[in-house]
Amino acid sequence: MELDYLIKDLALIFIVASIVTILFKKLNQPVVLGYIAAGFLISPNFTYLPTVIESEDIHVWANIGVVFLMFALGLEFSFKKLATVGGSAFVTAMTVMGSMILIGGGIGSLLGWGKMDCIFLGGMLSMSSTMIILKAYEEYRLKQEKFAQLVLGTLVIEDIAGIFMMIILSTISVSQSVSGLAVFQELGILFIELAIWLMLGIYLIPSLLKKIRLLANDEMMLVVSVGICMGMVVIANLIGFSSALGAFMAGSILAGTVQSVRIERIIMPLKDMFGAIFFVAVGMLIDPKLLVEYIGPILIITVVTILQMTFATLGIL
Repeated sequence: MELDYLIKDLALIFIVASIVTILFKKLNQPVVLGYIAAGFLISPNFTYLPTVIESEDIHVWANIGVVFLMFALGLEFSFKKLATVGGSAFVTAMTVMGSMILIGGGIGSLLGWGKMDCIFLGGMLSMSSTMIILKAYEEYRLKQEKFAQLVLGTLVIEDIAGIFMMIILSTISVSQSVSGLAVFQELGILFIELAIWLMLGIYLIPSLLKKIRLLANDEMMLVVSVGICMGMVVIANLIGFSSALGAFMAGSILAGTVQSVRIERIIMPLKDMFGAIFFVAVGMLIDPKLLVEYIGPILIITVVTILQMTFATLGIL
């Protein structure tokens, strides 16, 4: 990593993002769209402005943004609150995911795609963007609304289910068939590791925070909180879960402690800064040539996905 290049890239990101987001705000458009548009403007696919040089390094920073966004979301969902919306969220998530997997497979078949491509398309369409929805709710101050809690709970269930779906899909792609024993072995190991992980987190972390609450100022609490978050992310990766889920679990554990409100307040600047880099990095992935080349399938999949998501949600309601 060349430090000079990295500083230049970050300067470019924040300057362009600030200008574009101010413009979007004046036009009453979501700020997150401004970040994505800014990302496209400084990407190699747009040649009229300076371009980010070390794009791989920026994507590393973007992944850190995902961690902090999910950590902040976890701070809104203690295990008690998650259990409150868990039943409705689980039914909603399973219904939407199941219907989208079937629809995605059907669309792939109609487009003449192979069996494996259809299966993976269905899996992709069954997932929603937690980051985009969370950012929109925060911007419009809807995060505490009852419907927003259900939606965010549903997205969390989808993220967890997505991990197990990836295990199944990876098993299918390797063997070209579903091996029930192999799938159940992998799922069983993950369930056991998850249970041990949660038990350690639920009992050890709250005890630690109780002991240091009188000693820790905001600076120390920030360092401790980020350390806990990153530690849980590392453990999550080691046992086969995503960084995002590890960060969410860390936030959920801390949400049940006496320091939750304080932690949420002090990590907000970090979340906003790295979150901005994440959305800019998403915009950098936009390639107009690919959009034009595959405009037909993209439009069909987009329209059908929106309609099916709407009908599936209305059916649940």
